[in-house]
Amino acid sequence: MDSEESNPSPVESSKKSKPKNPRKPKDSVLKQKSPAEFFADNKNIAGFDNPGKCLYTTVRELVENALDSAESISKLPMVEITIEEIGRNKFNSMIGLANHERVDAELYDDFESAKAREKRLAKEARIQEIQAKNASMGKKSKEPLTTKAIKGRGEASYYRVTCKDNGRGMPHDDIPNMFGRVLSGTKYGLKQTRGKFGLGAKMALIWSKMSTGLPIEISSSMKGQTYSTFCKLDIDIHRNIPHIHVHEKRDNKEQWHGAEIQIVIEGNWTTYRSKILHYMRQMAVITPYAEFLFRFLSDTPDKNATVRFTRRTDIMPPIPHETKYHPSAVDLLLIKRLIAETSKQNLLQFLQHEFVNISKSHAERLIGEMGPDFSPKMLVKSLTSQQIVRMHQLFRQAKFDDPSGDCLSPAGEYNLRLGIIKELHPDMVATYSGSAQVFEGHPFIVEAGVSIGGKDVKLGVNIFRFANRIPLLFEQGADVVTRTALKRINWNTYKINQIQDKIGVFVSIVSTKIPFKGTGKEYIGDDISEIAATVKTSIQQCCSQLKFKIVKKIQAREQQERKRNLTRYIPDVTSALYDVLKEMSAHAAKRTRYTGEDAELLKNVSVKAVTDQTLREKLARHVERVDYEMALDYATQSGVNEEPKENIFVQTLEESQFLDFHSPVFVFRLGI
Repeated sequence: MDSEESNPSPVESSKKSKPKNPRKPKDSVLKQKSPAEFFADNKNIAGFDNPGKCLYTTVRELVENALDSAESISKLPMVEITIEEIGRNKFNSMIGLANHERVDAELYDDFESAKAREKRLAKEARIQEIQAKNASMGKKSKEPLTTKAIKGRGEASYYRVTCKDNGRGMPHDDIPNMFGRVLSGTKYGLKQTRGKFGLGAKMALIWSKMSTGLPIEISSSMKGQTYSTFCKLDIDIHRNIPHIHVHEKRDNKEQWHGAEIQIVIEGNWTTYRSKILHYMRQMAVITPYAEFLFRFLSDTPDKNATVRFTRRTDIMPPIPHETKYHPSAVDLLLIKRLIAETSKQNLLQFLQHEFVNISKSHAERLIGEMGPDFSPKMLVKSLTSQQIVRMHQLFRQAKFDDPSGDCLSPAGEYNLRLGIIKELHPDMVATYSGSAQVFEGHPFIVEAGVSIGGKDVKLGVNIFRFANRIPLLFEQGADVVTRTALKRINWNTYKINQIQDKIGVFVSIVSTKIPFKGTGKEYIGDDISEIAATVKTSIQQCCSQLKFKIVKKIQAREQQERKRNLTRYIPDVTSALYDVLKEMSAHAAKRTRYTGEDAELLKNVSVKAVTDQTLREKLARHVERVDYEMALDYATQSGVNEEPKENIFVQTLEESQFLDFHSPVFVFRLGI
């Protein structure tokens, strides 16, 4: 009886454990994110991974926008970029926050007790003593002796980034939307552009909003305007609209045109200093017609830095043109959008004018192949979804001519060579620009340069990659250029030592669609055979040019070595030979067997018409002649037959007597 009462049945137990009022599951609620909110949550897509990368990407976006703006009006770019370090006290005053000292020190992550501090200082003193002792004895430590860093993430670092250019400027009314509304811009046509997502400074503004809360400041004026625009704004991330603080017109007495953008963000200059400077240097390589002035300002004068990348040429690449889509590069959604936006009435006109490489006769043949439901005069906007699918299927199967590269704007072999010479000062350089190739209906052009030697170039192969004339600095290992240069090029074939020589490999790819891998747009995959083959061919063409120069250099070095070896023995040979001739001339009178030239020579020796110096000069001329004949014979066998050339002297003309003809690749100066 007692046991039954103390052990209730399972049924009773389950009844007791059941909640009295069970909660009903909530109905699922659909939520929607604005584009700005999406990129704020996924900022790594646009290259804003961490504070250091955010500072680098901000500089990159502002510089590239500045170059695009100047090139759009065919103006030689002048870009000034300034990074100013902002201390905590100054930042607090900017946002109106009073400085506050720590009250509870143990609350902070970098707290160090008195005992731990005493132990650390004692260890540092011992390390300094050991280092001083080693230095006095001339010993070098294999590894630097350091103490363990104090735990803690440290304070955030803030920077004011300012970029000023001499470009087109921006219309007064468009500035708020150009900076404060994500996915609104001018880079969404089929055109070679430096950017891809159209985010640009918008993403920097989002990062500023997330890290500092401070607005962006824009000053801009277009050419010919009597006023300039000043705008201070931030972005409403949840609604994806600009939040305008100031938007006004100001006097423009200096007739300045361009834009000046100023933004305050959290960053890390210490870890990304080298990346930012490398980016500026490589940008100077690929755009030698631009002038860059880079400044870093800090409260500590030792940290300040100013670097100027001067302009080397005034020849700019042609402006890239917006082009039409190739039939093999479109999908169903794109065809539907083109149909909705076209101004053409019938199907025949639509095919002719909305796509490249479709002539009138070709369009008629395509319409005939689509089936009886299609006719040239049918209204294009009356096409059903099934008919559009049929058109798409035919586009994928039919044969079309490849698109030309006329719409592209490569840097040019001339500019690439100038940029390499200007920034690296190599011993020798070779460049090559290939013809337009096609990948999935998009034209692309590969330009390459290979240099040997140079300033600030490491031993081995140094890779410099460019896509649509912007440097790529990250994720290099998986890039098609890196894998080609390191795995598919046999450098020994071209007389180049891959380990001991300073080799610079420069590859620039331009296209209406760069097939980037990953969301960061930092590398081009190695799985696209058309691009991989073209990159390899371009590098090989440069190496073949260098091989010719290197072989000639080797020949000249060998010629100098032969001459040096022969010249070394001239004094000893002439001295011994002259002693023999003097001895023979002394006994020549007693003997009559010497006749002709021999007797004449001995007679000249006896009267000192031929001396030791005479023989020395004769032997030196003989060495010169034999050395040249040997070099000429060697060059003929090697397939390089080059006769010595005489110097040509041209009379100089006055500056006013020249007429210059400019071309994208050279300048022809004609005397008149």
